[in-house]
Amino acid sequence: MAAAGVKSPESELIYVIKQATPEGQAILLILAIFSIFAWSVMASKAVQMRRAKRLNRLFESEYRIQKGPLAIYDRQVQVEDCPLFMVYREGCKEMDIRLKSPGGEARKQFISIKAMEHIKRTLEGAVASQSLRLESGLILLAIAVSGAPFLGLLGTVWGVMSTFGHIAQEGSATLSAMAPGVSAALVTTVAGLLVAIPSMFGYNYLVHNLRVLTVELDNFAQDLVSKLETEYLKDDE
Repeated sequence: MAAAGVKSPESELIYVIKQATPEGQAILLILAIFSIFAWSVMASKAVQMRRAKRLNRLFESEYRIQKGPLAIYDRQVQVEDCPLFMVYREGCKEMDIRLKSPGGEARKQFISIKAMEHIKRTLEGAVASQSLRLESGLILLAIAVSGAPFLGLLGTVWGVMSTFGHIAQEGSATLSAMAPGVSAALVTTVAGLLVAIPSMFGYNYLVHNLRVLTVELDNFAQDLVSKLETEYLKDDE
């Protein structure tokens, strides 16, 4: 019978939320929206980066066995959502333009150092573009990590202020009068931490993967430049 009279954790939480001020409930709603966006970003970016890693491995294994750097490009292969392929395609497209003589379809045997510099700039731009594409959306996690605790703290301070103001007006400082308002104020801090902590772990994990992928893109671009120079560069032109 004693156990039957104890409220469940869920009913206590609902009671506390109902006791919150309108400002506190608005902050809880904002934090709930933050949480939905944060988890959506974490899930979508994790899937995107996992797919990018898998496609990068497949493309790189195919690239390593080719006899020439333009072999895959000449076959007009398309590997969408593969960052390495996107960088490769942009570099090879620029190389193909430089190799073709004006008004003709035949390729020249060599290109000049100046033309190779243009290809390097193209590859650098492609690497930056793919890095930005992988990074898009992470700003929402950064906002959740830094902003959610402060929103929760704002709700707590506002709720405590409102509670003490009400007690001062009533002239009664009993525990039963203070407890509902203080507990309702503290729940916003808890909500802010529940949003910020998972977002922090997810953000750090995704940033680590982003750095790994960016380094892979840089290394691949340098390797492709080296092969193109070996194959097509003629210093005395």
